[in-house]
Amino acid sequence: MNTITWSEFEAVELRIGTIIRAEEYPEACKPAYKLWVDFGSEIGVKQSSAQITVHYTRDELIGKQIIGVVNFPNKQIGKFMSEFLCTWFYRDYGSVILAIPEREVDDGAKLG
Repeated sequence: MNTITWSEFEAVELRIGTIIRAEEYPEACKPAYKLWVDFGSEIGVKQSSAQITVHYTRDELIGKQIIGVVNFPNKQIGKFMSEFLCTWFYRDYGSVILAIPEREVDDGAKLG
């Protein structure tokens, strides 16, 4: 495990956002959804893809708050441009569980 400094951690913009739209992403190499997440008035709505189809349906994702890294450069994923990194935890067999707040938080709030 690499050690980082406090200032390196502070540079990572981990923010809370609410999923407002989720679509199938059939062109993805692995099963995935396209997500649109509202990160509040300062950041706005950003899009990303996430391989979270094992444990989540599109319908149950709408309105769910997630933690995203919003200051990475955009990344082309197939024909879709990812504008933030959705955070999750890997399970032993490869599926993922979203990193979510225990209680509702204002969209755009920074993880500290």
